[in-house]
Amino acid sequence: MELSVLDIKGQDTGRKVVLSDSVFGVEPNDHAIYLDVRQYLADQRQGTAKSKERSEISGSTRKLGRQKGGGGARHGDIKSPVLRGGGRVFGPKPRDYSFKLNKKVKQLARRSALTYKVRENALVVVEDFTFEAPRTKQFVEVMNDLGVAGKKVLVVLPGSDKNVYLSARNLPKANVAIAGDLNTYTVLNNAVMVVTEKALENIESVLN
Repeated sequence: MELSVLDIKGQDTGRKVVLSDSVFGVEPNDHAIYLDVRQYLADQRQGTAKSKERSEISGSTRKLGRQKGGGGARHGDIKSPVLRGGGRVFGPKPRDYSFKLNKKVKQLARRSALTYKVRENALVVVEDFTFEAPRTKQFVEVMNDLGVAGKKVLVVLPGSDKNVYLSARNLPKANVAIAGDLNTYTVLNNAVMVVTEKALENIESVLN
């Protein structure tokens, strides 16, 4: 599939790029996407939630009342889970939520996500650009010229560009990513992808 290359003014440069069918034209695998997104979100979890059990509560161990004949539950001491301020039964403990996922499954998921973007006409290829200084207004103008204003947009660059990143940082619907760090969740969590020519080459070299 061919896509026209635009400049930052939104004008056609006359050049075209041919998208690799092995990256942007595969048969999407929804289950691979599910697994990769699930792993990504699991990796974001801190896993530090903790509640105190009965043995960790401060309080007397004196038995509150007789075992039988009181007309109520057998509470035991004041740290009993059935009393207010008592220990929690089966509460959360610190844990690691991450899990292993095969490399080929992750690559298939990313190819599938990129294929969906191409099918939805949500992939815009733009010539390589940078800013002389961080300017949010200039970034907004570029997005307007490219016709993606008002949409949640992901700008993919070939490498780290501090000026472009700082220009987009304050915009709630704009995200900037490096081609080598692209993941399935980030691709699917944005309505449109704006990819530079060099970044497109990097994506294909990583996923081919």
